[in-house]
Amino acid sequence: MRRSEEERRLSERRRAGHLPFDVQPVPTATLADLDLDHFTNAYLPSAVAPDVLEENHRPPVQQLAALRMVTPDGIPTLVGVLALARDPLQFFPGAYVQFIRLDGVELSDPIIAQHRVGGPLHQLISRVDDLIEANIRTRLVVAGHTTHEARPDYPIDAIRQVLRNAVMHRTYESTNAPVKISWFSDRIEVLSPGGPYGQVTIEQFGRPGLTDYRNPHIAEALKVLGFVERFGIGLQLANRRLRENGNPELEYELEHNYVLVRLRGIR
Repeated sequence: MRRSEEERRLSERRRAGHLPFDVQPVPTATLADLDLDHFTNAYLPSAVAPDVLEENHRPPVQQLAALRMVTPDGIPTLVGVLALARDPLQFFPGAYVQFIRLDGVELSDPIIAQHRVGGPLHQLISRVDDLIEANIRTRLVVAGHTTHEARPDYPIDAIRQVLRNAVMHRTYESTNAPVKISWFSDRIEVLSPGGPYGQVTIEQFGRPGLTDYRNPHIAEALKVLGFVERFGIGLQLANRRLRENGNPELEYELEHNYVLVRLRGIR
C-alpha cells in the first residue's frame, strides 16, 4: 500500500469517533439560509411515513434535527446545506458540477458547450440529468443482415448512475474542486474529488457488493429525493446498461485524492 493511502487511512481512523463530516455543523449557515418550504412540502413527506407525520406535531427545527439537516441547537449541517440551502455554493464553493463538451479527444480541443451547474441536490442532479439527455446522440447500428436499430451512443441511465455515485461519494473536506464531466467525441470522463474511502481500496474499487460511505447522510438524502433506489449497486447497474447497449464496461483511474470513471462510446 502506498504511503499516501496509509496516511489517509490513519487520518480516517483518528476521526472514527467523531460524527461523519456530512452531519457536522456549518457555523456560518443559519436556518434563514434553508428553504424550509421545500423541506416541509417535499423532503419531509418523502422521508417520513404519512401516519408518523400525522401523529408528529414537532416544530420544524426538531423535524430538521431528526433528519440530520441541522444540529440539535439548530445549526445547519453539511447535508442540510447541500439538500436545502438556496445557495450551497455560498458555504461550499466546490458544491457544483462542471460540464464540458469537447469537439475531439483532448481537453485542449475546441469546446462545444460548457455549464456550471449548482443549487441544492434536487436541482443540481435534475439539471445535470437534462444536460446528459440533451447531449446523447442516437445512431443506426446493424441489428441483422438487413435491419438497422436506433441506439444511443451511451445509455442515459449509465451516465446518471456514475454521476450520482460521484456526487454521493465525493469529499467536501479541504477542497473547492467540483465534480467534473468531460464529454469527448469518443468517451465521457466523470472526475470526483476524493479517492476510495474506508474498506474500499484502490485495488478493490468497483468490486460488486463492496461499498463504504464517506457521506452516509448525503446518500440517504439522495435516496429520499428519489435519485437512488438501492445503495451500493450504482456502478454495477451502469455496467449492465453499458453491456446491454453494446458499450464497453466502465474504466477506472484512481488515486488517493480523486476517482475518475470513464465511459466509452458504442463500438
